[in-house]
Amino acid sequence: MAAALWASSMVILAHGTEPDPIFFYANRTALTLFEIAAEDLIRMPSRLSAEPMERDERSLFLRAVAERNHISDYSGIRISRAGNRFRIAQATVWNLLDAGGTIHGQAACFGQWTPLERTP
Repeated sequence: MAAALWASSMVILAHGTEPDPIFFYANRTALTLFEIAAEDLIRMPSRLSAEPMERDERSLFLRAVAERNHISDYSGIRISRAGNRFRIAQATVWNLLDAGGTIHGQAACFGQWTPLERTP
């Protein structure tokens, strides 16, 4: 299963439950799209995957996921480490729950994105 997740053409990402959640997983497609090495991503707060003006909307969305456990068909604008912007579409985001229902993070998966112009 781990090899299939790593090689998937879908972007798969996950972050923890810290006050400023840190990514702890990204597959090869995610690392390529976000233009970042795995060792840098696992130290990066996930909020930095969105531009500053997009972060409030992203935060509200993630709170909704926390309450509902799962949301599909999300779209939003994200930015790579190199500053390249793109719109994600039809993303599914869900809580990572243990058998007792405790949330240990959130994960996202999407296969559609469109490059956007760079912000000057």
